[in-house]
Amino acid sequence: MKGLKKVIGLMLVFILVFSITACGNDTKDSDTPPTDDEGEEPVDSTPDVGEEGKVLNIWGWNDEFKGLFERYFVDEGLLPDDVEVKFTLVPNDDNAYQNALDEALLGQANAPDDEKIDLFLVEADYALKYVDSDYTIDILNDVGLKQEDIQGQYKYTQEIVTDGDGVIKGSSWQATPGLFAYRRSIAKDVLGTDDPEAVQEALSTWEKFHEVAEEANKKGYKMLSGYDDSYRTFSNNMSNPWVDENNNIVLDDNIVNWIKQTKEFTDKGYNNKTQLWEDPWAADQGSEGKVFGFFYSTWGINFTLLGNALDTPLPDGLTATSDPEAFEEATTGNGIFGDYGVVEGPQNYYWGGSWLCAAAGSDNLDLVQEIMRTMTCDEKTLTNITKDTQDFTNNIKAMETLAQDDEFASAFLGGQNHIKLFTESAKGIDMSNISPYDQGLNEGIQTAFKDYFNGTIDYDTALDNFYNAAIEKYPELKRP
Repeated sequence: MKGLKKVIGLMLVFILVFSITACGNDTKDSDTPPTDDEGEEPVDSTPDVGEEGKVLNIWGWNDEFKGLFERYFVDEGLLPDDVEVKFTLVPNDDNAYQNALDEALLGQANAPDDEKIDLFLVEADYALKYVDSDYTIDILNDVGLKQEDIQGQYKYTQEIVTDGDGVIKGSSWQATPGLFAYRRSIAKDVLGTDDPEAVQEALSTWEKFHEVAEEANKKGYKMLSGYDDSYRTFSNNMSNPWVDENNNIVLDDNIVNWIKQTKEFTDKGYNNKTQLWEDPWAADQGSEGKVFGFFYSTWGINFTLLGNALDTPLPDGLTATSDPEAFEEATTGNGIFGDYGVVEGPQNYYWGGSWLCAAAGSDNLDLVQEIMRTMTCDEKTLTNITKDTQDFTNNIKAMETLAQDDEFASAFLGGQNHIKLFTESAKGIDMSNISPYDQGLNEGIQTAFKDYFNGTIDYDTALDNFYNAAIEKYPELKRP
């Protein structure tokens, strides 16, 4: 987190444009999807069929995809010599990315060709907002990918970017099943073993998870760091969408279960009362931390947890892909690198993920097609990304091959082949209950109940605060 948090903090102030310095600053409500009646000329969703453009504009919220694109597309000689690529990166915090993206998409129809967005990234929590609009186009019939290109992907990664008419409008290089990452040294002290199979058996149900939390507490450890640590294991297993067909907000039983568990953990001292992404939460993942473990999906382990586990941050720009030998030298013996292990934990879940969407009006669809095919479909490329970064990529055959490879292991996870666990976890992902309101309502319920967990307000007041904030954010919604 030390590295990621610093990056996010800096990016709160600036919208970074690589290769060009032009970008809007907007305060428009980000959760209102761009519409065709807001004073701008409607975008023409008909793909351009003329000459390809010479400037490719890609929008995102951090440099994760930028680094992969440069390593596995540009460095492989796949970018035409006469094309310039411009990345516009806007932080996700406070919806800044969606605010800026919405404004740019509203002006897409009248923008000069070299300033039109060609490709932009979305996350799971708000993917439908863009997928169900005319600002994204069909990756098969418009962009030109073939069914055989995407047939090796995890099905859920396609379902999340499929609109109401069954049209797939995005493609991802990653799948994001979740696991429970535990401190091996603490597991040995509490359970007498750090063996993943034994730890999984000890944490295989929520009842057992509570029992281990009690034992950990007796030895001075916290089972979890913050209020929100287990949230995704509950929210991403809801029985219903957040909003029903009559626009009523639905408080799912699984969200109520998260509230009950977190209140109990807080009252009994089983968590450290931190919040996601804050410095105390990040510090709990380092060598001074006393927390048994953290729920993380694929990206979190290799992108966030690893950084937080190091006593000495990695030099700027050093990643597992930029210089593997220097990366190994910088991480070995640094902090608690190697002290984490992973297990499936008490409940299957997923968390997050990034998708590439082709923008309507792009004049670079042939290049967009090749980028999507190489970066999100190609078995060789996705295998290499996993080998280099430890990320879990979106090709079933590639992941199952690595899962059975006795030579493949994560040094950060003490030599464990985490891909084997992720392949099993990915099979149980169910995206049938996602909605366009997920980001706002997920964040809202966590924010509203913090004071209840701390004991400063009662349950009914916290719930009332949640409904009021939700309806202020989404006036079309109703409380039950």
